[in-house]
Amino acid sequence: MSATAIDRRPPLAEPSVRPAARIALKPPGSTPGLLDGAWWPRSRDLLRELPALIDALAPRWGRITRVAVNPQHWPVVPRRIPVPGHVVKAGWFKDEQDPHKLLLLSYTAGRWDLLVIPPETGPAAAARLMAAATDSTGPQLTATALMTAEAAVGAAEAAVREAEPVRHDMVPLPGRHDAVPSPVPHADDTATVPHDTSAADRLQDREEAWEYEGGASSTYAATGQARPDRPLMGM
Repeated sequence: MSATAIDRRPPLAEPSVRPAARIALKPPGSTPGLLDGAWWPRSRDLLRELPALIDALAPRWGRITRVAVNPQHWPVVPRRIPVPGHVVKAGWFKDEQDPHKLLLLSYTAGRWDLLVIPPETGPAAAARLMAAATDSTGPQLTATALMTAEAAVGAAEAAVREAEPVRHDMVPLPGRHDAVPSPVPHADDTATVPHDTSAADRLQDREEAWEYEGGASSTYAATGQARPDRPLMGM
């Protein structure tokens, strides 16, 4: 009887490939605005999503050392998040920061704000939001204002889709037994959203505010000082 050889070596671990971050950034030389671009994460897990984002931004914006979010849309905000090459400190500001915005800070390079597109957003809506967040020619809107405008567009499109199956304006073509719909005007999706400014845009002192990481700093909302200028970097 021949002996059976058993391979007792542990199976080779499959290489973990981190999906590329889905981002759109304003090109160099763009007019400064309320946002520097948009980020479309795949989940609301900062430990999982932030490393890919920081890795993608590093060649453009340098070493990001701190981030801040609004906990309304982030169930867990860890104080420290390991990213390629270093650790990023995370903080949250419940009332002072736009819930749809991510703030990134580098003491050596500056500050940037990104619109956070909800992970469940469809590709078409995400593309519109990315285009709006990187547009330097139109009105400069806050992250929440952009989301509100997109919600209006989505509602109009949904209304058109719901109406299509029950429409009775099908016009038969001569010599054919099928029909084509008669022209239907499209819903107006150009509603203007009022411009507003969040308190998070009025930083008093970055160092002092960030020392309060993990919670909102009382000095954040107490000042009326304008936000500092930020360098804009491109894709």
